[in-house]
Amino acid sequence: MSSTSGGPGVSSKSRNRNSKAASTPSRTVREQKRAQFEGKRSNTKLHVALAAAALIVVAIVAAVVVMNRGGGSPAAATTASSPAGNVTMPIAQVNDGKAHFYTYDANGTTVKYFVLASKDGTVRAALDACEVCYPKKLGYHQVGDYMQCNNCGKKFRSDQINVVTGGCNPIPLTRSVTGSTLTIAASSLQAGAQYFQ
Repeated sequence: MSSTSGGPGVSSKSRNRNSKAASTPSRTVREQKRAQFEGKRSNTKLHVALAAAALIVVAIVAAVVVMNRGGGSPAAATTASSPAGNVTMPIAQVNDGKAHFYTYDANGTTVKYFVLASKDGTVRAALDACEVCYPKKLGYHQVGDYMQCNNCGKKFRSDQINVVTGGCNPIPLTRSVTGSTLTIAASSLQAGAQYFQ
């Protein structure tokens, strides 16, 4: 008998068989671990794909919200001035309870403002800016019977526009109604140019 490391009475063929048998289970364990980690890798790919899809959905929802809030510049009509320089428009044009956005050219500065008829029937006009948030030039958008600041998110009842002033309230414009015509004083629009420079 040979005196090798396999111990007394063990032939070399036996040792080889034993070492092959010992290595076979370790291969199986290795294969199981490899399969386990590959499975985790595919789960990781799935998680990355789901996270990317969720990010795209969030981006689309955010874009829709910003567009509906008026986060960009609202579609505004340019108003014509009367011979005296004042802006005039028919009441019927703005008497639907919705905010109508306009622009006025004050010697090269575009002044943005809005006109709306509140629930009490009063036609109101204000700059699309406030004394606090005007540097951001984001203006307001309408939410039901409120005007909401696109910068700070504060809401203002439409029946309080031209009544409550200062702070984040829309800056009121001097206006008058004669018959079926609304007149906005050019002087108040000119003075409002400072908020849009």
